[in-house]
Amino acid sequence: MHIVTTIAGSDSGGGAGIQADLKTFQELKVFGTSVITALTAQNTLGVSDVLPIEVSFVEKQLKALIEDFSISAIKTGMLFSSEIIQSIAHILAEVNIPLIVDPVMIAKGGESLLQQEAIEALRNYLLPLATIVTPNIPEAETLSGRKINSIADINEVAQILLQTGVQCVVMKGGHLEDKCYATDYVFFQDGRSFSMQSTRIATKNTHGTGCTFSAALTAFLGLGLPIEMAIEEAKKFIQLAITHDLSIGNGHGPTNHFAYQQYKDSCEVIIHET
Repeated sequence: MHIVTTIAGSDSGGGAGIQADLKTFQELKVFGTSVITALTAQNTLGVSDVLPIEVSFVEKQLKALIEDFSISAIKTGMLFSSEIIQSIAHILAEVNIPLIVDPVMIAKGGESLLQQEAIEALRNYLLPLATIVTPNIPEAETLSGRKINSIADINEVAQILLQTGVQCVVMKGGHLEDKCYATDYVFFQDGRSFSMQSTRIATKNTHGTGCTFSAALTAFLGLGLPIEMAIEEAKKFIQLAITHDLSIGNGHGPTNHFAYQQYKDSCEVIIHET
């Protein structure tokens, strides 16, 4: 049995955060464990409140898992504060486990899920430990301090992020102004890069896409897939989750975490080597 861990916030609406991660893990047949960093009161219409967990209790959750389980991959999502980030980084620096960092900053409705001072802590303490970081365009801009207006900008920002020590950058292109395709860009420390292109789906039901993509990536790495294959399969997972959405709630509804096993043979992702 492959065991993976998510360190993230709880989404009471079930579309993102811990709940989305555990659903994704279950769908991909890995055993999911969790460390909760914050509680949120939210639904598809937005986040109405956030209650952070005491740093010492976050530490106790993570140490309890590491002491007992043979964990094959870990992901982080909503970490909320610099104190939580630094405490997690201190613990993870002592273990040799693949780490996927999803730098969750803003909720779908625009609410901030990461304190301003935590951004620097994320960049300085967690990214140097990470195997992969998975920012969307606004998150990549915030982490790098650079605006992205072109493919050339994407390349430059990726190099800035790689300088932190992270082994691989997956820059998600959902925010790019391309009405036909959703293209993600992947960069490695050794200079290799490629892009992944899939058909853009016209839907408002995209709540939790970042969490779900990084959770799928964590599961595939935990199962032992090579990094490039894990990234490609995670792209298929989220593409299918968006394509076959659930249409629940009155706002930005969740993706369908159950679509991959049923439809995976019909999903096409075009890979372009660069």
